[in-house]
Amino acid sequence: MKKNIAIIMGGYSSEYQISLKSGNVVYNTLDKDKYNLYRIHIYKDKWVFVDANEDEFVIDKNDFSVLVNETKITFHCVFNAIHGSPGEDGFMQSYFELIGMPQTSCSAYQAALTFNKRDCLSVLKPYGILTAESYYLNLGDTINEDNIIAKVGLPCFVKANKAGSSFGISKVYKKDKLQAAINKSFKEDNEIIIETFLDGTEVSVGVITYNGKTKVLPITEIVSENDFFDYEAKYFGKSQEITPARISKAQEDKVNALAKKIYEVLKMKGYTRSEFIFKNNEPHFLEINTVPGLTNESILPQQAAEAGITMEKLFNSAIEEALEYDRGL
Repeated sequence: MKKNIAIIMGGYSSEYQISLKSGNVVYNTLDKDKYNLYRIHIYKDKWVFVDANEDEFVIDKNDFSVLVNETKITFHCVFNAIHGSPGEDGFMQSYFELIGMPQTSCSAYQAALTFNKRDCLSVLKPYGILTAESYYLNLGDTINEDNIIAKVGLPCFVKANKAGSSFGISKVYKKDKLQAAINKSFKEDNEIIIETFLDGTEVSVGVITYNGKTKVLPITEIVSENDFFDYEAKYFGKSQEITPARISKAQEDKVNALAKKIYEVLKMKGYTRSEFIFKNNEPHFLEINTVPGLTNESILPQQAAEAGITMEKLFNSAIEEALEYDRGL
């Protein structure tokens, strides 16, 4: 019997348009002879199934079902393609765990932990994982620019603590630009993180569960045409994403082992993409994404292709792993 797969996309954050692209790529790639596929748009004001004619049918949140032409449709598995909240911060994962619905991303706790950059860094530091020096601010805190600069130096990065796709991020060179950067980040989140600028080669490492095993994908080197790997560089061709990365075998071994260690220490499942910068030949961890971009131009699919994994196999594996994980609970 063909399984009904709900592909959730959209979300509540600034990343919703990117999520719609990812979700539609998943929908267009998966084998419709194997699965019955349903595009589910998740927004604050509505959860709806969107059919081929773009007609909308309201999702019943009691059991995540939908009534279409007087026929009730339930789902065997959810493919999570929501970047940012509520698909990457644990909210959707908690909901699906409560109703007993298998889904392709990590569990609720892991999602919440990794979406919070500063909490994630705090968990990983005792394992000897190198990171940039950081300074934290909550909305309403007194801002002492001298104390911030004394700790992290200049230039520095000011980031929203819980946001993706480089929304709310600035690179600050001068003290008189720091407050504006802080204000920008607070528009995305009520917590921000200010980090030391690490000057070195930036790489992205995909780690996934594939055929029941943890698999590290070929490394991507990121060379931005802009001052850093910002939104424009990520989504408007203002960067080179070179897979495999132009790094030494020693560097490759180090960052591969580190990315796998992070995946396993955090008890991840599904797809992840971790970002690192090499400083003094040592990889420094920046952040981990648990619902990375899944478009044709996105980094994780590029890495999978380099490893000989087609988009269809990549997406199909996520569904199979989710169903298998659910059976093992």
